[in-house]
Order: sequence, then C-alpha cells, then structure tokens
Amino acid sequence: MRLENKKILLIIGGGISAYKSLDLIRLLQKKGSSVKVVLTKSGKKFVTSLSVSSLSKNRVFEEMFDEKNKGKIDHISLSRWADLILVLPTTANFMSKLSKGGADDLASTIILASNKEVFLVPAMNVRMWLHKATQKNLNVLISYGYKFIGPEDGEMACGEYGKGKMSSPRQILSFLEKFFRKKDLLKKKKISAIVTTGPTKEYIDPVRFISNESSGKQGYEIALELSRLGIKTTLISGPTKLTYSSDVKVKEVVSGKEMFEAVKKKLPTHIAVCTAAVSDFKPLSIKKNKIKKDSKITEIKIEKNPDILGYLGKNNRYKPKLLVGFAAETEDLIKNSIKKMQEKFCDIIVANDISNKEIGFNSDLNEVTIVDKSGKTQKIKKSSKKFIASLIAEKIVDTFLLNEKSLN
Repeated sequence: MRLENKKILLIIGGGISAYKSLDLIRLLQKKGSSVKVVLTKSGKKFVTSLSVSSLSKNRVFEEMFDEKNKGKIDHISLSRWADLILVLPTTANFMSKLSKGGADDLASTIILASNKEVFLVPAMNVRMWLHKATQKNLNVLISYGYKFIGPEDGEMACGEYGKGKMSSPRQILSFLEKFFRKKDLLKKKKISAIVTTGPTKEYIDPVRFISNESSGKQGYEIALELSRLGIKTTLISGPTKLTYSSDVKVKEVVSGKEMFEAVKKKLPTHIAVCTAAVSDFKPLSIKKNKIKKDSKITEIKIEKNPDILGYLGKNNRYKPKLLVGFAAETEDLIKNSIKKMQEKFCDIIVANDISNKEIGFNSDLNEVTIVDKSGKTQKIKKSSKKFIASLIAEKIVDTFLLNEKSLN
C-alpha cells in the first residue's frame, strides 16, 4: 500500500469544502497513513476540533502559541514530522497570503518553515479562481515550488458552474498514491545521481583566472528536486555564492580538471546531470607569481579542458543509465542543442538561450526547452529556476523509470 505508514500533515482552511476533509482523513486512515491536523481559525467555522481529533486519533493543532505544546515549537516539529503537507481547501485568500510569504498563524508559519512538499487543493467560486489576482498568485506559488491538486470543473455550493470546485477526497487520495508510488520506487531501487553546476575558475596566475557568469542556481535546484524525490544525489559545484542546504551532499571544486576528477570518483552512477558551465579552455601553465603590467609576456598559451559530458557519454564501462546535458546557446538554439545531444550521446538535452540577459546566468529566472532522444520538445517559458528544476527533475525521473521498465 503506497500510503501505508506515510505521515500526512493536513491543514484545513476556511471554505464550505472543509467538510470533505473529514472523509479524506477517514480514507487516509484506512490506507494506513498517520494524519495530524492543523485547523485554521476560519476552518473551525465549518468543522469542529472534536470531529477532526476523533477521526485522526491525534491532537488537533490550532494556535501558534499553545500551553499544550510543552516546550515544542509546533511550526518546526510538525513540518519536520510530515512526509507531505496538504492544504484543503486552499482559499483565494490563503493563496494570496502564501504568495506574499505571510506567516501570521500556525498554518502559514508551518508552510514557510517546511522542507517538505506542499500540496495546495484550491476551492473557490469560478470568478474568484479566474480573477487576474488569483491567477497571478497561482503562478507565483508554482514558481516557489508549491504543487496543486485541482481545481475541477463542476457545480459549486453557490450554485454556479465552472473551474474552482475542489477535487474530491478520492481524487486527492489517488494523486497522493501516485506521488508516493514514484518516490518509493526510486528509494527502493536506491538510485544515485550526480549533478554538476556552477562555473569553473582556470587560474592564469595567483589572482587572474578564466571563468564565466554561471551562478550555479539551476543545477543546485535540480539537485534539490532529485534529492526530494528520493534519489541519493551529489552536487559537484564550481565556485558559487550559493548557501547549500543539508538536503543534498555537496562536493566543492574550483577548476575543470578538479570537477572532472570529482565526477570520475562518483562513478558508477545511475543518473548524471551536467549543468556546469565548465571553461572550455585553461592556461597551459599557471604562473607562480602575479603577472606584472610591464611583463614581457605577450600571449598566454591555452589547452582544452576535459570534456566531462563527452567522457560520460562515450564511457562504455561507466556510462550513466540516464545522461542529461545542458546546451547554453546564443543562436540556432534547438538545432545546436540536438547536435550536442547526439555528439555527446545524451538521453536528454536542456536547451538554454543565454542571449537574453534577463534569464540564465546570474538570474533567478530561466527559460529552457527540454529535448529527448525521440525529438520531443517541452518548452518552459520564463519561470523561476526552482519551478524549472521541478519539471526537469520530473522529466528525468519519468524517463529513467520508463527506460528501466523497458529493460525489465
């Protein structure tokens, strides 16, 4: 059973659909899940603490500062306890609060402090759902990494018909089962992955080097997403200004050669994602002392750096089961990316147009096109690198599992 022993933190919001949370608790209990509930102030207008605690067989959490917590910080302990956080129903007001990073009650504070997947289940009038403000908040929340279940088309409590009806408890249950099925399958298979990210620095002398503008953000977000999906992930990062989370193992390097050696030490691996912007060339030799302006040196001899992606693609002994490359291009984006995918023997290539200065290098935003070996493309319009990473990770996992299934 996919939901057996799973820990679900259910946040009940303020809407007429809140009564359906009782049926969902019953279904989750039947599947063997452990359920803890946060009942919001507005949620108490529709369901009672007594009914929720009776079904969940757990204490109901309501206040941020509660004498019953016995020294525990509930918004931290609850977010760490859960395997998944579910907000039902998610109102337009709650979406607005989350999009602004609000944390004025226990529910919103838990979500802001969470390191787990958060699923929002919207329920509201069709006009409220379609309102530009709500749609803007929707896009913001997606860019933050929140996942949405619904809403559906249907008749609402107000008597109107359209999109805004909350997904049924059984639809929600089915969604959660699929989510955990994929996650558990990856854990069972003990899948490993390496992700390279950031620039490299190729020193000319003690103070000067060849490098580029890569921030490492996109690769870091991909590593985080793969790790959250249950894949044992190592991030091999060039010099960046990123603050790394403890959710992913990080190996820091400086030069392209160091990155190449770090990658080789992690082989064999099931999945390799090469997002790093490795300098193509490096100085033939590094000067021991700083080169002075009046130096007689008129040229610096260079040589090619190791081709990490090419090495992985052509390594018959240690080639990853799934190899993902990135193509940073300024022209003929798809054509050049497909060419690179074929030359490096990649399974997936992520095409990245770096001619647009508003996205890509040194930006929190990106716009990419994912291309697989069959030629199928998936364009992701300008979004946060976190959101793009979630779609790339989903593509990686789906492709990997599909390939595994075809071999079995």
